[in-house]
Amino acid sequence: MDKKNALRAGAVTAGTTLMMLLMTSPALALTRDDGDDPGPGLSVAETLGLYVAAPIVLFLVIAGLVMVGDKSRKTQSEG
Repeated sequence: MDKKNALRAGAVTAGTTLMMLLMTSPALALTRDDGDDPGPGLSVAETLGLYVAAPIVLFLVIAGLVMVGDKSRKTQSEG
């Protein structure tokens, strides 16, 4: 792909992204719907626990279970 095509592809991508950003209206998020009843917000600790700590703990548990299963399979195949 030559420079002209790469430049054209970049311009189309940038233009499309710009149009999508201009067409979206974040101000509509401020108006409430009829049945909207939001609960209380999360604290910083709750947010970090839910979106940072919980996935890390879940990853470690799954990785540990996989490692235990792998070790038990190796000992069975050796015997």
